[in-house]
Amino acid sequence: MEPEESVRTLSVDGLRYGYRVLSRPGPRTEPVVVIGGALQGMFGWPQMDTHVGAVADVVTADLPGMGTADPLPAGPAAGVLRAALSGIIDDLGVPKVNLFGYSYGTSIALDCARHDPGRIARLVLGGVPCHIDDRQRAHWRRAEQRVSAGDFDGAATLAAEGLMCLDPDRTVHRRELALRYVRRSFLHSLTGSRHAADSVRRVLGDPPDFSGGLAGVPALVFAGEHDTVSSPARQREFAATVEGSRFLVVGESDHWVVLERPDDVADLAARFFTGRALEAAPALRPPAPLPRPRTRAAGVALPRAGG
Repeated sequence: MEPEESVRTLSVDGLRYGYRVLSRPGPRTEPVVVIGGALQGMFGWPQMDTHVGAVADVVTADLPGMGTADPLPAGPAAGVLRAALSGIIDDLGVPKVNLFGYSYGTSIALDCARHDPGRIARLVLGGVPCHIDDRQRAHWRRAEQRVSAGDFDGAATLAAEGLMCLDPDRTVHRRELALRYVRRSFLHSLTGSRHAADSVRRVLGDPPDFSGGLAGVPALVFAGEHDTVSSPARQREFAATVEGSRFLVVGESDHWVVLERPDDVADLAARFFTGRALEAAPALRPPAPLPRPRTRAAGVALPRAGG
């Protein structure tokens, strides 16, 4: 039987948003809810439909501030986004879901898992922006200034370059294609809606909080080998705060690993959500070393070499 697709509209705090379900007969695990950033709308995850959709219902969303949903109001957004995600889980009518969060979506997925771990079967977080330094903040201030000046073309270029590894000495699979796509997507969003501009501003004014750890939810954290937003080493350090988590690195990719290695990422997620061996997943690299000088928290198990 062919998968069935349906789209539902919900609201939270007066904001309209929606989600899409691709259902399959006889799923092998709980529904997989996929949360990305402002540029990843509910119809932007074909690789998940293919790989994860073979074993589970796939749920993609336009939360407030994303895709076709209403813009977020000014001020802290974490509570609204968590409530919106919880609203999807409620509407699905299932005891538990699997969560896949990428980039900005990692903070939403992590927040939901912290507040209601009993409803999360497994958690996958990729491209976690857990460490933003002063140089990066200065870059995003320049992008925000371009937006304020009406230079959307320049802002889109800066935003795309700020999220990618442009070092010619580092191999990134399909780098030029990904760069063009990300720049074009930012430009389209900047000229067609408030979402991209708001995303640029939130990098500075409402940064996500990745402190506090997590326990009680099986978790996988993965990073692109050349992620320049938060390095693989920093992301592994974050993973060490998630009790019992696994950490893996996907080769020849950067922060946009979901564009550069889409099938590999989707295959990795499908393996984790169904309890299959991760070591057999393609394109993996040895995990990055932890930053030094730092020490791991007592009682937190670090991943084995190779994952």
